[in-house]
Amino acid sequence: MGKFDGVLLVSDFDDTYFGLNHLVPARNLEALDYFRGQGGKFTIATGRARRTFAPQLGLMPLDAPVVLSNGSALYDFEENRMLEQTFLPREAPEHFRALFQRFPALGVETYCGEAISVWNPNPITDAHMKKVGTDYTVRPLAEMPLPWSKAILQQEHPLLLEAQAWLLGRYGDRYEAIFSNQYYLEVTRKGSTKGGMVDRLVEHLGVDPGKLYCVGDNQNDIPMLERSAIPFAPANCAQEVKDWGARVLCHCDDGVIGDIVDILDGIY
Repeated sequence: MGKFDGVLLVSDFDDTYFGLNHLVPARNLEALDYFRGQGGKFTIATGRARRTFAPQLGLMPLDAPVVLSNGSALYDFEENRMLEQTFLPREAPEHFRALFQRFPALGVETYCGEAISVWNPNPITDAHMKKVGTDYTVRPLAEMPLPWSKAILQQEHPLLLEAQAWLLGRYGDRYEAIFSNQYYLEVTRKGSTKGGMVDRLVEHLGVDPGKLYCVGDNQNDIPMLERSAIPFAPANCAQEVKDWGARVLCHCDDGVIGDIVDILDGIY
């Protein structure tokens, strides 16, 4: 038996576990080796879809299923199967057409299985696809395969704020719309957040919620930080995360997982 038996640590991937320098700090791996050797379990909760996260599997150990697509999916990579998944309503293309009529400069990515479809791509879209290392197909909304597990609206932040208010003002009973950074507004089915799917993960594993610890850097991480016994964030986190009250640790490039394991080592 180890001192971390029954403890679950869930980390955001980009700009938290994975550095802004596109490297995994050696300190993270060293800390996880100790944490897991003492019985702790580690996994990831990311905005990435299965297609864009799977190529990164060699960068980390996993002891549990992964929360994908900003909380719309729970995937077991060990068994290679989807455990849970939610989808946007079938009326989503109609709602998004109305959104684009109001804000024609928006770009959008939609996700259906392994298919990534894009309408009105812009430099932000191209930068995102380069970052996650994949391609996409440009299609009109009406020709995008359904159902969508999530959509990402992309443009400059002020316009995305207007689009968020418009979408939630009309369809707030059907959608979550939350920022994963200032250029990406993630849209999932109502109730589908990282926090909601972390709840399902905790139930799936039979973990004591009081022994759940989460770390993340942006607004879309706040719903899971709300579940964390101590909500952690790297120093590079969004101001909204700091204002919300997360416990801010070192920069992601310096190995924030190491800071967390040091703290847990003092608690347990």
